[in-house]
Amino acid sequence: MVIPSELEAARQAENKLLDEVARNGYSEAATFAIKLAVEEAINNAIKHGNKFDCRKTIDLRYRVTSRQAVITVTDEGNGFDYRALPDPTADENLEKPTGRGVMLMLAYMDEVVFNKKGNRVRMVKRNT
Repeated sequence: MVIPSELEAARQAENKLLDEVARNGYSEAATFAIKLAVEEAINNAIKHGNKFDCRKTIDLRYRVTSRQAVITVTDEGNGFDYRALPDPTADENLEKPTGRGVMLMLAYMDEVVFNKKGNRVRMVKRNT
């Protein structure tokens, strides 16, 4: 599904995905993980990838089965190297209001893979 780089449109898309997760009987913990990771991925795509440019879009694709959810978020930005991000747990970064999104995606999802360019993330959550 293609969504505009707008927070309200993003929430509507996330809700459709979460409806599919609920229909497939995911645990409360797995549902929370998916919600958190998808919010972070889409917010990053809007803010950092597309730089709030409402002419740019985000491609949200997902396949949810009773065994796993596979979610891909792609923006139109230049990409980034997630390995070069500052450590959000370092003392000098603890009070910064941003910089934890990728860390949360990595912590809550079973698999997180960025494409080489860094403008697409593929996440997998198994239903436990």
